[in-house]
Amino acid sequence: MAAARQDMTTRGPSDCPPGEHPYDAPGSKLGMWLFLFSEAFLFGTMFIAYSVFLNRFGWQFRAGAHEVNKVLGAANTVILLTSSLSIALAIAAMIRGRVRLCVGLMGATVLLAAAFVAIKAFEWGEKFGHGLYPKSSVMAIRLPGEQVYFGLYYLMTGLHGLHVVAGGGAIVWAMLRIRAGRIGPERTRVLENVGLYWHLVDVIWIFLFPLFYLIG
Repeated sequence: MAAARQDMTTRGPSDCPPGEHPYDAPGSKLGMWLFLFSEAFLFGTMFIAYSVFLNRFGWQFRAGAHEVNKVLGAANTVILLTSSLSIALAIAAMIRGRVRLCVGLMGATVLLAAAFVAIKAFEWGEKFGHGLYPKSSVMAIRLPGEQVYFGLYYLMTGLHGLHVVAGGGAIVWAMLRIRAGRIGPERTRVLENVGLYWHLVDVIWIFLFPLFYLIG
């Protein structure tokens, strides 16, 4: 009897339409953690490459860091930290049955993600306007370490930006599932997985910010 009640809390009728397999909440959680590990491994590899080049071109990296906008970088850090709080509060609201509050907080998280991308696009545009991008005539006369710095800057912040867009899309998708009744107070696993992914995106930026903005 207890097992039946537990099954009902992890798999509602809308989670298992006729002809489909039951939703495996523990398996979903494990799969998400494995996916997050692969993402951490991807960025970890780039962090190692950064460390190798920093050791080789230390002062040239710091010279390149003087040309990034620290104010915009700090603003994006505050934005992502706030978004991490809002998605955590959204999950807590759903668990307590406050669906409307949950959706509102998720919407706020999406808006914060959009603000992050907009600021990053403006920052990149500023760099392109000064010719600070790979293969440009301005970059061609820079020191090798500065060229490597900006190459890694565009690669790592660009890849992170794609993850921000993907995370924002995942949150919107979860909002649609809430509206369809497939996520609710008794079925929060998918929402929790989306929150985990968003927290990973935030943690990665916490490492990127000092590496590219503060070393100068």
